[in-house]
Amino acid sequence: MTKAYMRVENLVKKFGPFTALAGVDLEVFPGEVLALLGDNGAGKSTLIKILAGVHQPSGGQIFIEDKPVHFRSPRDASAAGIGTVYQDLALNQLMSVTRNFFMGRELKNRFGMLRMDEMDKIAHDEMLKIGIDFSDPTQAVGTMSGGQRQTLAIARAIYFGAKVLILDEPTSALGQKQQMEVLKTIKRVRQRGDIAIIFITHNEIHSQLVADRFTFLALGKVIGAGKKEDLAHDEIRRLMAGGAEMRDLEQELAEV
Repeated sequence: MTKAYMRVENLVKKFGPFTALAGVDLEVFPGEVLALLGDNGAGKSTLIKILAGVHQPSGGQIFIEDKPVHFRSPRDASAAGIGTVYQDLALNQLMSVTRNFFMGRELKNRFGMLRMDEMDKIAHDEMLKIGIDFSDPTQAVGTMSGGQRQTLAIARAIYFGAKVLILDEPTSALGQKQQMEVLKTIKRVRQRGDIAIIFITHNEIHSQLVADRFTFLALGKVIGAGKKEDLAHDEIRRLMAGGAEMRDLEQELAEV
């Protein structure tokens, strides 16, 4: 059986008296998509920020290939093979595809000059591998569709060594056609077989189209998990609705 590339055990995160995560367990395997589902306030953002090295946990442990790791910064997480693509993408719309692809990691010759031809070719080839063919990698990112920008950010993360690709609501701000572009990109990356994908989404349909396994969070806890073939559509809806119901009940009790 394939071993998990990353495993999380009993992860806890507290911000003062507030507990954002209360003992979360998680594992991700190469060549699969894990859908991480939950309503606002479920703890999804806190979890991925810990995995990305932005926050440090208050308790629990992260393992990479069965070895315990401690991420003190995003650089540590990146070095361990964790690539995170946030909703805002951190792309400069006035700069070219190539310059965005290599932003902060530009290739230079011994005189300090940019090796633009080489970078153009790499950016083009890496985008092509996951389904986007740019005839001109010098075009400005601002001329690309939202789906193409997501693909650029994903290709960049993979090229620079991501073994776990965390996608934070990648389809939420896109039209239907662009959403399908992103979902197709996710499937192509999964087909490589060497990358684990964590797909954070509120969209039940999108998760069922591409996910192999599901983990449901509510109020910082895992309230359900399972493989796609073991979860009926009604069960997925029930777990998603259960998270919202728990949040509403907590708010109501807080008013007493």
